Amino acid sequence: MIMTNFARLNQAMGLQRSSASSKQKVQPITEVLIKNDENSGDLSLASITPDLHDISNPNKPIPSDLAYNSWVVEHPSALGSFDRMMKAAKGKRIVVFLDYDGTLSPIVDDPDRAFMSDEMRAAVREVAKYFPTAVISGRSRDKVKEFVQLSNVYYAGSHGMDIMVPPRPLRPCDANNNTTAMDIKGSDVLFQPAKRFLPAIQEIRTLLEEITRKVEGARVEDNRFCISVHFRKVREEDYGILEEKVKSVVGKYAEFHLTLGKKVLEIRPSIEWNKGHALEYLLDTLGFSNSSDVLPLYIGDDRTDEDAFKVIRSRGQGFPIIVSSTPKEDTKACYSLHDPSEVLTFLLRLARWRKASSSSRSLAQIWGVGSNLPRSV
Repeated sequence: MIMTNFARLNQAMGLQRSSASSKQKVQPITEVLIKNDENSGDLSLASITPDLHDISNPNKPIPSDLAYNSWVVEHPSALGSFDRMMKAAKGKRIVVFLDYDGTLSPIVDDPDRAFMSDEMRAAVREVAKYFPTAVISGRSRDKVKEFVQLSNVYYAGSHGMDIMVPPRPLRPCDANNNTTAMDIKGSDVLFQPAKRFLPAIQEIRTLLEEITRKVEGARVEDNRFCISVHFRKVREEDYGILEEKVKSVVGKYAEFHLTLGKKVLEIRPSIEWNKGHALEYLLDTLGFSNSSDVLPLYIGDDRTDEDAFKVIRSRGQGFPIIVSSTPKEDTKACYSLHDPSEVLTFLLRLARWRKASSSSRSLAQIWGVGSNLPRSV
């Protein structure tokens, strides 16, 4: 244990001294995935010194703030790296994807009260004025739309198994970024790959509601194409009972599987579809699937968002951003934000940056030099 603590401390101090080394580690994709910002997530000697006198204590764990700061070196703050990210976006087209719970709203005990703030709603609305924007959530599409209350964004519910676009085309302010919604049949719903499972999903929901009634604090949520069993309010000693009850139900349906989220058990159809596929589908719908100048920007906090992060990495360009106040060593994200309040700050800054870029472009066009400007100034 003593050697482990020394190793971790030396590693943390080494990361601070060698910024070039850490830059190489967070740029595995292409030049568009930005190098670490030297000023974001650096460990200061002051943050390390207070614990040096206790390093010989084999029972003393590495402080959580030190562990987080070390992790941020590898997953730099999107706020601290903002200027570099936007520099890499020069001449590119950004498409914004957002998770809901834990990203646009805080995680709360009652899932029905996971409201986003008016400030966050205004920020998302402003971002959607300048960039194609979609909310991809594990909630039902109707529920997340009810929470967000915006008509100028795309919605994908049930982890992307229920995708909808507004009744009119989304038109960001930048003429170069205009998009046309695929609304051929006049319906908002574009894609529901798990539709054939609806009868079985309703059967499972009924069974789950019956077996969870005797488990205090358990809550079943119908997310249309998947079912959530929330256990945030369940006593620790009752969780094992609840899990076994849920598994006994899912085991009767061969075409479904069980996954674990943040204080929630989720039952989903076993089809090859997730948030990553939803991201690709929306890019295709927007006409961006074969565009080399498109940068998907995805912000999410849950392990289900990792599928979207993986897609962005496989594309070789884009900004996968994880929202977390604790180290997530296995994340595929390249950047981080601490909590929804930092998400708010980032979105506001993104909108202001694009608005300023548009103003600069308009001024340049007045002086007759607009044709030489890139899509993102």
